[in-house]
Amino acid sequence: MPRLRVVQWATGAVGGYALRSVITRPEFELAGVLVYDPDKVGVDAGSLIGLDPVGVSCTDDVEQILSLDADCVLHMPLPASYFGGDHATDVETICALLSSGKNVITTTGFVYPAAYGPGVVERLEAACAEGGTTLHGTGINPGFVSDLLPLALTGLSSRLDHIYVRESSDYRGHPSRQIVTDLIGFTRSAKDYAAAVRPFRAFQRALFAESVQLVTTALNVRLDEIEESDEFELATEEFEIAAGTVLPDTVCASRWTFSGLIRGRPFMTVECVYKADATKVRRWADPGFAIHIEGRPTIALTIDEVSHGLAGAAAHAVNSITSVCAAPPGIRTMLDLPLSIGRGTARLA
Repeated sequence: MPRLRVVQWATGAVGGYALRSVITRPEFELAGVLVYDPDKVGVDAGSLIGLDPVGVSCTDDVEQILSLDADCVLHMPLPASYFGGDHATDVETICALLSSGKNVITTTGFVYPAAYGPGVVERLEAACAEGGTTLHGTGINPGFVSDLLPLALTGLSSRLDHIYVRESSDYRGHPSRQIVTDLIGFTRSAKDYAAAVRPFRAFQRALFAESVQLVTTALNVRLDEIEESDEFELATEEFEIAAGTVLPDTVCASRWTFSGLIRGRPFMTVECVYKADATKVRRWADPGFAIHIEGRPTIALTIDEVSHGLAGAAAHAVNSITSVCAAPPGIRTMLDLPLSIGRGTARLA
C-alpha cells in the first residue's frame, strides 16, 4: 500500500508533535513543512525536531506548499486572530488547500463548521468539490473531550437533563510565550489583559460554540442561544513558568464557561479553566477533565491527568489521516469518520 504524503502546516507546540509522528510512522511520507518563524526556514524538518535529516526543508512560501503533490495537510497554526486577522482568514487558507487537491485536518476549530452559518459551509463544500477533498476539524478539546466523549456516554442515557464538561489545564511547562502570554494573557496586568484578550475571547467563543452545537445537533436538540462568560485571577506572588515570569497583580488564571440554553436553562455547559501554575493558583478546579451527565442514569467521568495534552491533540489529528483521506469529498465531522485509534509503539515489560 503506498504511503500517504502529508504536509505539516506550522511546527509550534502541537505541530512539532505531529511532525515527529509523520516522520517516524511508516504509513506516511513527509511532503512539505510550512513554518512561520524565519529562523526555521531552510532547516531540515527532521533536524528541526531533533531527528536525523529527512531531506525536506521547511519553507514559509505558501504557494510552494499549495503546488505540492500531497494527500493531506495537518493544519496547526495559531488562530488567525493572533496575527491580526479573523476567522475568515482561516477559512480562506483552508479553502485554498482544499481546492489544491489536498485533504485538510485542522486544529483551528471547524469541528462543526455549520456553527458559522450556511455561507461558510457553502464555501468549504465548494472548495472540497473543486479539489475532490475532505475537511476535518479535530483536537483534544474541542475534538475529543467536549464532544466525542460526552456523546459516547449519552449512549447509556434514556433521559438527558444537562451535559457538563470541564477542562482544567496547567500551563506551567508550556514553552510558547505566544500562546501563554500573547494569546491567553498570562503575565499581563488586568488592564492590558482586558484589551489583549479580545481576539482570544472571539476565538474561544467560536470554538466552543462549534463543540456545543455539534453535540446538541447529534442529540437532535435545538438550542435557543449559547451564552459565554469569562473571568480571571491575579497572582499574589512572583513565580516562574516556562513561558516567563508571573509577577504579583498580573493575570495567572482564567475561567471560561459556554452554555447552550433552552428556554433560559442550560442543556450543555463547557467550562475551561487555564492556570499559569496550578500549584500557585488554588481557585477553581485542579488540572484534569470531568464530564457529568445529569439524567437517567446520571453519569460522572473524571480524567485526573493527561501528562502531555499537546501530544494528545496532535495524535488525535494524525490518527485521523487515513480515515480522512479515504472519506468522500466534503466536510466530515467526527460523527462521519471511524473512531481514531492510536498507533503508538507499544513497549512490553
